[in-house]
Amino acid sequence: MSARPSHTAPPPLVERVREASRRPKTLGGAVPDAISLAMGEPDSDTPKPVVEAAVRALRAGRTRYSPITGAPDLRQEIASHLARHGGMEVESANVVATHGGSAGLAAAVLALLNPGDRVLLPEPTYSLYADHVAMAGAKAEWVSTLPDGSLDLRKLAAAAPEARMLILCNPVNPTGMVFSKADVEGIGAILRDHPDLYLLSDEAYSDIVFDGIAFTSALTLTSVQDRVVIAGTFSKSYSMTGWRIGFVCAAADVTERINLVHRTINGPLSTFVQDAAVEALRIPDDDLRALSARFQRRRDLVMRHLDGLDAVSVVRPLGAFYAFPRVDSAFSSLELVRRLADGGVLVRAGSEFGPSGEGHVRLSFATDEASIEEGLLRFTRVIKGLQVRPS
Repeated sequence: MSARPSHTAPPPLVERVREASRRPKTLGGAVPDAISLAMGEPDSDTPKPVVEAAVRALRAGRTRYSPITGAPDLRQEIASHLARHGGMEVESANVVATHGGSAGLAAAVLALLNPGDRVLLPEPTYSLYADHVAMAGAKAEWVSTLPDGSLDLRKLAAAAPEARMLILCNPVNPTGMVFSKADVEGIGAILRDHPDLYLLSDEAYSDIVFDGIAFTSALTLTSVQDRVVIAGTFSKSYSMTGWRIGFVCAAADVTERINLVHRTINGPLSTFVQDAAVEALRIPDDDLRALSARFQRRRDLVMRHLDGLDAVSVVRPLGAFYAFPRVDSAFSSLELVRRLADGGVLVRAGSEFGPSGEGHVRLSFATDEASIEEGLLRFTRVIKGLQVRPS
């Protein structure tokens, strides 16, 4: 008698994601009295006008199904916001509202990739991309950035032949790098040289930049706009992590493909959440600049602590709310995370974010200044207690 087939074995997709994923199963939240510098979630509440818009929508009975691509007024508001900040024409047909930024990224990857396609990941970078690529059955190829965090355009150009997609995080989670206009235009030149290559640009932190620098969106790459996809979210700029709403923006025929995948997996978004998102986009730009200023003060606090540690080197973050220090020690990133947790501070292992992240840890300064101060004092005590690798 032949053996009965197992119904408990995971399908190939699960195995692909499990094999590719660098993401932790737990962030160590159970460590008693630990201070978390691990999470990428703003500590402030959702702005009151946004909450009040959702409450009004609920009281008005706005609880039924929404159009499958997103509410027309939200899509138009997103298009106007992108056009105003990017200086180019964007129409509502270019926009799909999504269940958070993550669902938009996943839908774009699944819509545009085939099994076996090559995907370039300039790293260190957000760890979820590799999982999405594995879901599609495609192959992630890590391409390290330069020591100062900027793109290695020569490496990317050399890797681009026969690649299908390049996924860019800008500003960068985990390093806080904000790519220059020259870097973004360099990516555009690579796309022009390779007409089958798509760019998926995750611009979740585009409103959070420091030191008066200008953010250059990939939307400015108008000569290759038919192969540029922008992913965005309301989570970071508007403290709406739990609301789960984001968007993608691309050429109309590309958004149609992305929407097909997104609606098949997710269905329509919550109507009252979309009403709240419309209100968020009407928040004055001065408030967004104040948000950046608040995180810049926290960045400066982090740097004052890290700059005083002989065993630590770090590139100064220019945006987002992360620092990515390298610790000169005999320990791996995972072991550093364990030792820091034992010392009362939670961080993420640098190896989660790509091969060149080994030896680094990611610190989030999305929390309040008192917690950052105490967390970095604990971080300093642990690092000073490590055995430094001999030179």
